[in-house]
Amino acid sequence: MWDMNETGARILVTGGAGYIGSHVVRLLRQRGDHVVIVDDLSTGRIDRVAGVPFVLLDVSAPGARERLVEVMLEHRVTHVVHFAAMKQVGESMRQPTAYFDRNVGGLTNLLAAMRLVDCTQLVFSSSAAVYGDVDDTTVHEDAPLRPTNPYGQSKLVGEWMTANAAMADGFRVANLRYFNVAGTGWDDLADEGRSNLVPIVVDAVDAGALVPVFGTDWATPDGTCVRDYIHVLDLATAHIAALDWLSSRRPGATAFNLGTGSGASVLDVVAAVGQASGRSATATDAGRRAGDPAAVVADPTRAALLLGWHAEHDLADIARSAWSARVRRLDAVLAA
Repeated sequence: MWDMNETGARILVTGGAGYIGSHVVRLLRQRGDHVVIVDDLSTGRIDRVAGVPFVLLDVSAPGARERLVEVMLEHRVTHVVHFAAMKQVGESMRQPTAYFDRNVGGLTNLLAAMRLVDCTQLVFSSSAAVYGDVDDTTVHEDAPLRPTNPYGQSKLVGEWMTANAAMADGFRVANLRYFNVAGTGWDDLADEGRSNLVPIVVDAVDAGALVPVFGTDWATPDGTCVRDYIHVLDLATAHIAALDWLSSRRPGATAFNLGTGSGASVLDVVAAVGQASGRSATATDAGRRAGDPAAVVADPTRAALLLGWHAEHDLADIARSAWSARVRRLDAVLAA
């Protein structure tokens, strides 16, 4: 348990051993905040967060609510950052019930536990998937919310839940709508999700294989899907800004787009990784993937105005950092 005389916020990070969560944990620790992690390690890795207080727990499991209360009381938690969730679009189309069970059930337990210990400051990991098929390529937070897959639907339900908690229980919430997160801030925290585009491209280029592209006949300039790719380190700094902002605001739930405001196609990503690696990168059409919109790019103006945040890295930085992490991992394997 932390000494009450110590400085810094006391922050519970669910899913803190995951790709994005571990970046946020590292930044919080670097600035002197006190962090406790809850993670079931289904996709996280404990070595990413060595030395940080850790509780092995699936927040959607029976008994999780009571365990969360114990953890928050023990560590005198003042703020929560909630990452723990299932997050793959294609998988959600095949397992919709599992997505609602984990994502909505886990948030239900967390909000109930927070209410019981009077901890009301929450940064919620939402997603641009809440928008679905958009009317305009560039999306503002006030755009219609009509997700096209169960993953996006579960995140939208989560935003409804946090808004209700704000109205009924005085919660202060930042709902952070992530666009396409990629790259790495530190080589040892690399994205190991094999269903995310940048790791897929890195894998293919490293193996000298063709890069699978999910459709080349979309209504975009080069026929491939256009997304707003945000460097994971920029995303992590946005969480820090959101935590600081919550401490000075009134109860309520506010949504923020986290993106660069610039779109890149899948073929742009392939080219960027090819340039970063100095290797050949050639795409092949693997057919469309169910649940994908053609183009989604963030309007990040609200985050700039209210949080004082903006992205500092571009697609080339993302590709270079992802390739650097791959080279480091190969060196480690060879040295073992």
